[in-house]
Amino acid sequence: MSAAHLWLRHETRATERRAPIVPPDARRLVEQGFRVTVEESPQRAFGLDGYTAAGCSTAPAGSWRDAPAEAYVVGLKELPPAPEELVHRHIFFGHAYKGQEGAGRLLRRFGAGGGALLDMEYLVDDGGRRLAAFGYWAGYVGAALALLHHRGALVPPLRPWTRPELDAALRAAGRGAPPRAIVLGALGRCGRGACDALETARVRPQRWDLAETGNLDREALLAADLVVNAVQVDKPGTVFLTPADLDDPARRIRVLADVTCDVTSDCNVLPVYDAITGWDAPARRLRDGDHPVDVIAIDNLPSLLPGEASTSFSAALTPQLELLDTGSTAWERCLDLFRTAAEAHRKETSHD
Repeated sequence: MSAAHLWLRHETRATERRAPIVPPDARRLVEQGFRVTVEESPQRAFGLDGYTAAGCSTAPAGSWRDAPAEAYVVGLKELPPAPEELVHRHIFFGHAYKGQEGAGRLLRRFGAGGGALLDMEYLVDDGGRRLAAFGYWAGYVGAALALLHHRGALVPPLRPWTRPELDAALRAAGRGAPPRAIVLGALGRCGRGACDALETARVRPQRWDLAETGNLDREALLAADLVVNAVQVDKPGTVFLTPADLDDPARRIRVLADVTCDVTSDCNVLPVYDAITGWDAPARRLRDGDHPVDVIAIDNLPSLLPGEASTSFSAALTPQLELLDTGSTAWERCLDLFRTAAEAHRKETSHD
């Protein structure tokens, strides 16, 4: 059996700079017999020359629509709204299984074209642990933005950093009395990244995980100056903050960074805001007056550190891509999950 054809698409979101496959890993795939086609992209952090030097072929941005039927189209964020019929197998973060905004339309598009979604959020090992994730860097950048904003040092519009640039900004922001910081979900990938960023600024956060969030001390939570949420759940459960908490006179929280951004899902653990923020306006005021509080909820945080985030993600994803078309249980689980969700959506809509 010949190796798969991977088609790396251009990301249409203007602030998306990452790549799921970086040039050194593309070379590794080509050397193993994979066909790798890379679309032109003016914003990708890795130039096209690096991919051609690795032996990849190139194609115009957006030409994945006309890719060979057997190709896997690989990306990160949302697909453009056209075409209405998706005929390929797509590997990306689809956000289609927890009732998120746009989930139903995406599933309909796959149903109309006969394609399939292999959602990398659900590419997991036998124990349920994700095999390739941006979580560490999402947490790192999210906590960094929270601290910089708390110090009045976050100047929009945001632009991508290198790790040395961001760490220098953190060290500068760490001067003076440290704020009280709590990281929710501190023991996961995302939480570890958040804690590391705060430690770089000489801020020692309280590290809350299952023991603390399962038996929530709301008074202690409200006493923090900044809170970073790194807890993502797949079913409704404990709500960490409510609108009533924001109105509590005892609240000290000034900055809330929600790294998970599950705002349009029933699984949202922070139902205190109703829309994500972005690079042009990274923080949104939730309460004014003598006790203001702002939320930062950017859903592509690692793209602000695109080199480091892409390199580590690609290193984890590439061994999994090598297993495509081999009967890999991880990819089969992704496909089964898609089929289950697509069938449930079809039945639901057929009764409307």
